Amino acid sequence: MTQENTAIAVAVLGAAGRMGSAVCAAVDEASDMRLVAALDVADDLEQLVTSGTEVIVDFTTPDVVMEHVDWAIVRGIHAVVGTTGFTTERLDRVRHALTARPEVGVLIAPNFSLGAVLLMRFARDAAPHFESVEVIELHHPDKLDAPSGTARHTAEMIAEARQAAGIDQSPDATAEEIAGARGAMIEGVSVHSVRLRGLVAHEEVLLGNPGEVLTLRHDSLDRSSFMPGVLLGIREVRSRPGLTLGLEALLDA
Repeated sequence: MTQENTAIAVAVLGAAGRMGSAVCAAVDEASDMRLVAALDVADDLEQLVTSGTEVIVDFTTPDVVMEHVDWAIVRGIHAVVGTTGFTTERLDRVRHALTARPEVGVLIAPNFSLGAVLLMRFARDAAPHFESVEVIELHHPDKLDAPSGTARHTAEMIAEARQAAGIDQSPDATAEEIAGARGAMIEGVSVHSVRLRGLVAHEEVLLGNPGEVLTLRHDSLDRSSFMPGVLLGIREVRSRPGLTLGLEALLDA
């Protein structure tokens, strides 16, 4: 059997976008993959069937991603999804769709940077040991959602760890504020969003105790930082039936 026949057949949705084009290039360069389709707005999804796609990578927009995931699941195609906007309701919809095709794997990750995934893990581990914690995420101004999916996921992990340890919410005596000054509250954790030209994707977690502050920070300076995680997802998703949330599950394998 030739290497081409054993290579994973990958299709990229959102291929004309910045992330999508970077994924296309990364897949082209991977020796164990072949790019069989690169689709964007208005392209026919049936090309995925005729091209023999095994795994789709979706970096599109929240208004179309659910249609793509549902479509892929029905046809037995695995999915690696970096598109944001996945609420609890949307995740439940994916889980329900997978009950009819339990052999299909879907990986939905808020961030494919290995460094960002490790930051989230470190923040979760540190959070029960500090009285105060806040999250700051910084992105380019073309980003559609605020706060970012990464920041949401980070806050949820922090909140879960603190709740399990019996830690109260961070102290805050604020009595008067301009709306939004204290950020968005996600499960008791304040999350602040910055949008600034020149940025790519950055996150800080600030943890404080009397007399000390621990700062965890990760900076993605180029979209190439996400590609090792995307390729890892493509390689692993076929052997992980059902819904997998976050790249950290793959790092623990």
